[in-house]
Amino acid sequence: MSEVLRLAGALTMSTVGARVAAGHAKAAAGELTVDLSAVSEADSAALALLFDWMRAAREGGHTLSVTGVSAELRTLAALYGVDELLPAKN
Repeated sequence: MSEVLRLAGALTMSTVGARVAAGHAKAAAGELTVDLSAVSEADSAALALLFDWMRAAREGGHTLSVTGVSAELRTLAALYGVDELLPAKN
């Protein structure tokens, strides 16, 4: 069973630092679903955070999925050419 990590508020350069360690530990420990449906704002730091957690999950032999990805974050991922790497579920 996958643990769900629900994020809320801004997920930006100024806020992701406080979230890195907790999500990294959860991703390394087991299957993780990150719910972004309550995120009000996101920038490239949000993508970097998700990819860091994906790496931690993969190194631990687990998977990470993401739900609630906004159209804006999907567009940003496409702009950077990493949209196909984002493990987003609808």
